[in-house]
Amino acid sequence: MSDERIRVGITQGDINGIGYEVIIKTLMDARVEEFCTPIIYGSPKVAAYHRKALNVESFTFTQIKDADEATAKKPYIINCMDDNVRVELGKSTEYGGQGSLLALQAAIADIKAGKIDVLVTAPINKYNIQSADFKFPGHTEFLANAFNAQEVLMLLVSDTMKVGVVTGHVPLSQVASLINQDIILAKLRLLNKSMIEDFGIRRPRIAVLGLNPHAGDNGVIGLEERDIITPAINKANNEGIVAMGPYPSDGFFGSDSFTKFDAILAMYHDQGLTPFKVVNFNTGVNFTSGLPIIRTSPDHGTAYDLAGKGEANPNSFRQSLYLAVDLYKNRLQHKQLTANPLKSSGSDRA
Repeated sequence: MSDERIRVGITQGDINGIGYEVIIKTLMDARVEEFCTPIIYGSPKVAAYHRKALNVESFTFTQIKDADEATAKKPYIINCMDDNVRVELGKSTEYGGQGSLLALQAAIADIKAGKIDVLVTAPINKYNIQSADFKFPGHTEFLANAFNAQEVLMLLVSDTMKVGVVTGHVPLSQVASLINQDIILAKLRLLNKSMIEDFGIRRPRIAVLGLNPHAGDNGVIGLEERDIITPAINKANNEGIVAMGPYPSDGFFGSDSFTKFDAILAMYHDQGLTPFKVVNFNTGVNFTSGLPIIRTSPDHGTAYDLAGKGEANPNSFRQSLYLAVDLYKNRLQHKQLTANPLKSSGSDRA
């Protein structure tokens, strides 16, 4: 194709949430079409419903049957649902779950076929999407399975911090039993690799958080730091990975310590995501590191309580789209640079 703009596949997410609102608000900015071609996987009928609910008349999607038809500077939409679809704003419905999955399946098929370059996913409802074809806690695990990725990392990204988690969507009661040296080392390798290849940081500094309060307090409040986390950090160091810690989470985020590192590895979901969202709720992006493709999403959910009111903040979704494009370019540049060792990648830090 002669068109060099990056083709961004966008899945509609839950049709009764704020997905279409943040998509429309983002794509109403014509500057987006200067650097990418957005292709929505969803439903023209649902999109029109949301446009009307938001009283948006100056914006529309061009319907196409195949991503290869997207050639001009405009937003496109591919229909993944039948015309009997019903929108019930603010409600969790069977149609909402079906629509989320159908859009996701269609986009995955197209990115595997090379018809789109990156994937940006609007929020799903992790309950109503469950079916015979989706038996996963969320997007991250579903995509890992779809692309046969042996190890993936949920990575929350903003201008101020990048936070990965060792254990993702699992009950807190299971976290301690899932923490071991092998999984920490695997996540550190993946995080280090992603910082280099996706973010252009040559020698990233990674902070590792402890599991227990006060990082175990020298064994007084738990032994995981001494017996599991510290040995894993030492093994990573022996491989040339610059990892430090373990740090007590409260003091680490309460001070300016997090500003001194390129990335942070938390032990469990809320340990990393709570401080991240306190600082970056409207601008944070969820990036699935470890996939052979680029996938990002906003760091918020369906927000049923805001659906159709025009009050949803599109910044996180907008940043998800921008980051997907940037990561695609960075990964491509890294491949080019490593293919030709005579070239230099510039500064040590991004």
